[in-house]
Amino acid sequence: MSLRSADWRERLDDVDAAIVDGFQSGFPIEERPFRALGDAVGVGEDEALARVERLYDDGIFRRFGPVLNPPVIGSSTLAAVSVPDERFEEVAAVINDYRQVNHNYRRDHEWNMWFVVTAGSRERRDEILAEIEARTGLSVLNLPMLTDFYINLEFPVVNADRFARETDADAVPGESESDGEFGSADASATRISEEATGDLSAFEADLLLEIQSGFPLTATPYADVAERLDAEVADVLDAVDRLLVEGCIKRIGCVVNHVLTGFDSNCMVVWDVPDDELDERGVATGSLPYVTLCYHRPRRPELDWEYNLFTMIHGRDPEAVDEKIDELAAEYLPCDHERLYSTETLKQTGARYEELVSER
Repeated sequence: MSLRSADWRERLDDVDAAIVDGFQSGFPIEERPFRALGDAVGVGEDEALARVERLYDDGIFRRFGPVLNPPVIGSSTLAAVSVPDERFEEVAAVINDYRQVNHNYRRDHEWNMWFVVTAGSRERRDEILAEIEARTGLSVLNLPMLTDFYINLEFPVVNADRFARETDADAVPGESESDGEFGSADASATRISEEATGDLSAFEADLLLEIQSGFPLTATPYADVAERLDAEVADVLDAVDRLLVEGCIKRIGCVVNHVLTGFDSNCMVVWDVPDDELDERGVATGSLPYVTLCYHRPRRPELDWEYNLFTMIHGRDPEAVDEKIDELAAEYLPCDHERLYSTETLKQTGARYEELVSER
């Protein structure tokens, strides 16, 4: 089945659309959440659960539950190496062998292999990067996130939008996204510590390990998690709510398979923004309805890397994505930039949190 086909869209009725586009975040934190979801979309609890199960089975949803936030729980960085073509598979195997590497992509650039390392501490993270340098003989570009201007990977699936945040392009800055609306312009400069450890209690650490791959797809997911942890459901609900407020959990909902649902045209663009303009331009850029990611990473002049602002645009049409990058360069970021298109997925998994909660 092609998820981009007209046949697929015709299979989804208005209730499915309300679930897909309305509950990628803001999923109820209560003992019987599908009852509340059903009330919101006009069906009963059993039907609401059955619809989510079907959407998951059809591949529209990749996962159900929390999206955790590695830079808050542990220490995370984006890294890159410049690999000769004849060594590409060898180096990819070395890097992908680390459990702490959860994403790795080939990009059309001199720095052609880009991967994410997430560990329980900055020291362990940097040890892994040093090991990769030693094992491959290649310099590693270490680019931890220093400022988060806007990060949100929710996708308006059941419409003709060309970009991931296009639906609510007229959103008022500061509006909440918890109601399932897309495109909120609530961008701000949030500093990210490289020394993060999450400050988790023992129960919170156990809870994160239990839910890192998602919630059970049942009528009582929180109660089921509580049973596995030999805890009270009220304690699980309180802890989930607290971790969401503190940023260890980014959102709770149904995680869409954005590639299979048509958002397979995306580009990482790196910009050389004057340092004294970085916050102002970062917030303005993050507020744009077609920018899905916007963050500050360090320059590395010793490796000839002069870029300090990263943006991502996820779209359905490569030409339209290029047009928006042109618009960014002309109107919002009039500075040198490079476009790093992803050409191959080498590894893509969720971050594993065993190390993050144990490497203290």
